Amino acid sequence: MNIFILSIDAGTTGITVLVLDHQANICNKYYMEFPQHYPQPGWVEHNGEEIWAITLQLIKSAFKDYHPKDCAAIGITNQRETTLIWNKYNDHPIHNAIVWQCRRTQPICQKLKDDGYETEFKKKTGLIIDSYFSGTKIKWLLDNCKGAREKAEKGSLLFGNIDSWLLWKLTGGKVHATDYTNASRTLIFNIENLNWDSDLLSILKIPNSLLPEVLPSSGKFGETDPKLFGVSIPITGIAGDQQAALFGQRCYNPGESKCTYGTGCFLLTNTGS
Repeated sequence: MNIFILSIDAGTTGITVLVLDHQANICNKYYMEFPQHYPQPGWVEHNGEEIWAITLQLIKSAFKDYHPKDCAAIGITNQRETTLIWNKYNDHPIHNAIVWQCRRTQPICQKLKDDGYETEFKKKTGLIIDSYFSGTKIKWLLDNCKGAREKAEKGSLLFGNIDSWLLWKLTGGKVHATDYTNASRTLIFNIENLNWDSDLLSILKIPNSLLPEVLPSSGKFGETDPKLFGVSIPITGIAGDQQAALFGQRCYNPGESKCTYGTGCFLLTNTGS
């Protein structure tokens, strides 16, 4: 085999790396779990450094079997909503990632509802106010990590779901971006104008400088740092795991649906344009 695509699936309990040939056949699979952290009941965390280390290890394992110069492109799919903030000058996360399952921000969500914001959030994002989504997790990290809000307001910190974190690390800190599918699950992205919503950011006190550039799911996001694999490889696709699975199961037409059974159970439907 000559040319191949390398696909990264950064899931909730493990990382999968696939090598796919020109006909999209799976040629090889590499997988490793990573630890789950439960600081207290209802709280779930992941260590961003552990996720990156395992991802890098698996890619290097693949590149022992397949030459990196033959890799046409890398694609990333990821657990959605899981929230990580890191220092852009030293790459160190300020705290463990808060996982989509984590319920610690329920009090924040309840206050937003009590203050009458539910309709505004729903209208702009299509989402209900819930601790599931990234927005209140970002607020919690800024409010509870020492010095975080001050550093964020100075532009020293970056937020991302796991796709943005892996993209940042793969590009050697050159690209801070995400795609529409991940952005639309943050509770702060306006799905009508496809921009971070300034009103919602103001309500949650989230500085805009924290946020990644939002790009179409299919397109060039950047290239890998040549120091990692000896060559620069284009990264040309990012999508949240459930939307990626919808497309992967060929639900191209409005009304077609898929159900995924993983850490959670997810039903997605193609609603058209």
